[in-house]
Amino acid sequence: MSDYFLGLDLGQAADWSALAVLERTEMPVCAKHAWQFGCRGLKRWPLGTSYPAIVDNLAAMVQKSPLRNAHLVIDGTGVGRPVVDMFIKAKLPVKLVPVLITAGSHYSFHDGYHHVAKVVLISTLIVQLQERRLRFANALPETATLVKELQNYRVKITPAANEVFNAREGAHDDLLLALALACWQAERARSEVSDEPFVLIGGRYDPFFTAGYPGVG
Repeated sequence: MSDYFLGLDLGQAADWSALAVLERTEMPVCAKHAWQFGCRGLKRWPLGTSYPAIVDNLAAMVQKSPLRNAHLVIDGTGVGRPVVDMFIKAKLPVKLVPVLITAGSHYSFHDGYHHVAKVVLISTLIVQLQERRLRFANALPETATLVKELQNYRVKITPAANEVFNAREGAHDDLLLALALACWQAERARSEVSDEPFVLIGGRYDPFFTAGYPGVG
């Protein structure tokens, strides 16, 4: 029994927009952690793809199970409220979770947005990897790009002793942020399971999952 979470990082003029599809399944009651996760889909839209086109693409994806009624977590930090409002007005059959990524390490909710620190998002993903609860289908064409984005990420300590996660200068992190958004929501959301079959986005279904990121030390 599984349920699904979509993380959407909306790019601007020089950035890709990216989508990650995460399947959450319940682990045995005796297990230390309640959930395990499989990244079932990764998608990058070509540079310059309009936001209305992305809305239309997502509308087509979520019309059928198992993505119908999935959680759609949208990063509205750079693109602003009007773009997020486009998704709201489209009335997609999903549970919409608008997010603004912040500095620091705190979480709050106001004015319709979840304000989530970047360190919280990235740390959630890293913990899932280290605990081997997050795995990837080998067939996904963008997995290698995602691995590279993770390798390019660095943690810096500020003068105030805070951790700051950022990609190397000139590197992109769109797929990584999309997946981190989905991972964050999947850890905190109540279970609403479905046993519908899954159709892989961007490639054939592959039942084999790697144990974390291959090739990452």
